[in-house]
Amino acid sequence: MKNIKKNKIDKSEGRLDIVLREIFRLEKKMDAGFDGLHNSFNQLQEAVDDYAKKADTYFQEMVMLAHKVDRLERWILQIAEKVGLHLKS
Repeated sequence: MKNIKKNKIDKSEGRLDIVLREIFRLEKKMDAGFDGLHNSFNQLQEAVDDYAKKADTYFQEMVMLAHKVDRLERWILQIAEKVGLHLKS
C-alpha cells in the first residue's frame, strides 16, 4: 500500500513540476511581451507629445497671423477712408 501511495505522490510531483515549469515559461514570455508593449507605449507617448508641441506652435502662429491680418485690414480701411475710396465688405 505504501508503494502505491509513493508512486502516486511521485507522479503527482512530476506533473506538478511540469506544470510549474510551464507556468514559469509563460510568465517569462508574458513579461517579455509586456516589456515590448511598455516600450511601444513610450514611443507612442513621445510621438503624441511631439505632435502636441508642434500643434501648439502652429496655433500660436495662426493667432499672431490673424491679429496681423486684422491690423492690416484696419489700416487699409483707414487709408481708403482718408483718400475717399469706398470699399465693399
